[in-house]
Amino acid sequence: MRKTFSLVALLVVLAAAPIVAAAQQTATPAAAASAAADLLAAWNREAKKLIDMAEDFPEDKYNYKPTPEVRSFAEQLTHVAEANARFAGLARGQAPGGPEHHDAAPKNKAEIVAMLKKSFEDAAAAIQSAGDAGLAQPIKLPTRIITGYGLWTSATINAAEHYGNLVVYYRLNGLVPPTTRAAQERQRQQQQPPPR
Repeated sequence: MRKTFSLVALLVVLAAAPIVAAAQQTATPAAAASAAADLLAAWNREAKKLIDMAEDFPEDKYNYKPTPEVRSFAEQLTHVAEANARFAGLARGQAPGGPEHHDAAPKNKAEIVAMLKKSFEDAAAAIQSAGDAGLAQPIKLPTRIITGYGLWTSATINAAEHYGNLVVYYRLNGLVPPTTRAAQERQRQQQQPPPR
């Protein structure tokens, strides 16, 4: 009887081994995204929000300023594009600084949108090409040394702050920002009863 029990136990173990191995493989979590990929995703989210705004905001309101002392909607977008270019320049090892406005400043909505898109695309390419190893490298600034991660985190925060600022421009003009409209539409669809 002992031999029979041992033989049955051995067969059960042998039969179960492939099932256990398969379960272990499926239970192993997928490789986590790299820090560089996470940073790039955050960058691209901010880019999309600002580009959507730039494309959506009425061109006849591009010169709108909430008060005379602040930048117009167009100047805000141009400023973001120029800041993106400066961040990308720093990431490539260029000296900090640079003019606040280009000699050939964009003159209309189409030019501003194109400039903004290019600035976000160039920056995304810099993040992607650096990868984890490149983003961990130090970058010397006039007052401190930071990593590429620190640089692009600051750039992402800068873009997000300008997005928040431009939401006010929308609201003061009686407009709803594109991201809010999209969220409202998703909520509306979720609240609709399913078709019968």
